[in-house]
Amino acid sequence: MAKAKRNLKWQRDPEGMRLRILEAAKQEFSAHGLAGARVDRIAAKAGANKRMLYYHVGKKDDLYLAVLEGAYEKIRGEERGLDLEHLDPPEAIKRLIEFTWNYFLRNPEFLSLLQTENLVRAKHLKRSNKVKSMHSPFVEMIRTVVRRGVESGDFQVAVDPVQLYISIAALCFFYLSNCATLSVVFGRDLLAKDAKDERLAHMVGLVLAALTGRSAELFEIVKAPKPRAAQPVKMS
Repeated sequence: MAKAKRNLKWQRDPEGMRLRILEAAKQEFSAHGLAGARVDRIAAKAGANKRMLYYHVGKKDDLYLAVLEGAYEKIRGEERGLDLEHLDPPEAIKRLIEFTWNYFLRNPEFLSLLQTENLVRAKHLKRSNKVKSMHSPFVEMIRTVVRRGVESGDFQVAVDPVQLYISIAALCFFYLSNCATLSVVFGRDLLAKDAKDERLAHMVGLVLAALTGRSAELFEIVKAPKPRAAQPVKMS
């Protein structure tokens, strides 16, 4: 009886089942990577079975690619809502940096998926026709902001929009993906609120200084916290 009810629910709401499978798969792949992910766990978490999973999405590699495409679609969709076209160029770049930083903080699974796919040299992403088409409007949006900045005199150079975005993403990504080791090496809790606020201010100042030719000090860079003092070793 329970199985019959589950099958009926699946038939009544196929899109809902597909979304549940993709969400469960995103969590599984981000936690365990592609090699360590288990289809059985994905199906169980989604309230499905393997037959439903294969019917709605496909085999493990297809499921993984669908999750990757969904992850890119989500961030590109939110970026389109930033309304950069109607902001002054420096404010538009500031908003883009703030969004990218906060998006990475809110969606650590996105960073995990990127790391997993880079380990296999983007083997799965190369099969996607959707991802490249998502990025073209986004690049044009940044290009337009940069061009407006040059025309208004706010920016000194018309930088390549792809290079600019990669630099912004890299400034955010490296810090967050390596914060555990960096916190130990430099004696700071890099995920403490004041440290995250300092990082964001630093990134905004750095990028705007490069684009405008003005000193980063003009962009309200907050002071770095003092390193924690080494704790004395207790003698037994």
